[in-house]
Amino acid sequence: MKKRPGFILIALLALSVALGGCDIFSAGKIRIVDIKMAESIDANLMPVDPANTFPKGTSKIYCWFKWKDAEVNSQMMAKWHYVTENINILSYPVTIPRRSGTGSVALTMPKGKILPNGSYRVDLVLDNRKLKSCKFKVE
Repeated sequence: MKKRPGFILIALLALSVALGGCDIFSAGKIRIVDIKMAESIDANLMPVDPANTFPKGTSKIYCWFKWKDAEVNSQMMAKWHYVTENINILSYPVTIPRRSGTGSVALTMPKGKILPNGSYRVDLVLDNRKLKSCKFKVE
């Protein structure tokens, strides 16, 4: 029988991709190249007054991000955490509409409520892979 090392290599690569064990193809789904927390977002979808510390009484905080190399219409998750008490607050789906651009998601308290003082984190996640995180405080 004739040996076919090239065939075996291709078969192993195909099996690895099929089982999800190869990051060669999934690494290019999206790159988060910048992330900032802000009090608001302007008409051009840019962060207004970026900060990592927000005053007591804050009821809404934005997470602004810039991405590249995305698969159009891919689904990313923004996962908000209240680190002070180790509580997962909210997971919010974000559809990425084009290969590169900017976007934002907001953590908004119900009317009349404010964010508790403490430490927070937002994780941007795609296919259970953390792309970027940003920490912030309310004090």
